[in-house]
Amino acid sequence: MAATGDDAAAMDSISRAPAAQLAALNAAAASSSQAKAPEDVAEIPAVVPKKTSTNSDGGVETAEEAVEPAEPDINELCADMFEKMAVVLQGELTGTSEDYRLLENMNKLTSLKYMEMKDISINISRNLQDLNNKYASLQPYLDQINQIEEQVSSLEQGAYKLDAYSKKLEARFKKLEKR
Repeated sequence: MAATGDDAAAMDSISRAPAAQLAALNAAAASSSQAKAPEDVAEIPAVVPKKTSTNSDGGVETAEEAVEPAEPDINELCADMFEKMAVVLQGELTGTSEDYRLLENMNKLTSLKYMEMKDISINISRNLQDLNNKYASLQPYLDQINQIEEQVSSLEQGAYKLDAYSKKLEARFKKLEKR
């Protein structure tokens, strides 16, 4: 059952009142803690009085817990810790960022090297194709040279046979001449 009208306004004022009292007590505790030693502050917790109220819903009580103000040393230590963590995290992020920049530069250099190698391979391929075309155009001449070489070797064989035959004839002629 939801509260309406006057009951809702009463419940709203109840929920706001402890927060205002808590802020006032914390401010008072903070100003008095500057005059006291830190050990005294730890011993004296700020106590918020229990606020009891009843409404038309059957007498529901609300209460606020006792809240201890944070010691100034803890606040300073926390601030110092957060500053140092920020420095550490900034260093980590800077290192990671530099690693990525290095990788990016390495990738760019590698890409350039591959492009150079691609250009070289294209030139080699073009030169090889030119050489193959020249070889194909020279092939008939090379075939003629091979035929001439075969003919020369057969002529050479014939010349050797002729020389051997002429030596035999000369030897017979000399034999006949001596008789």
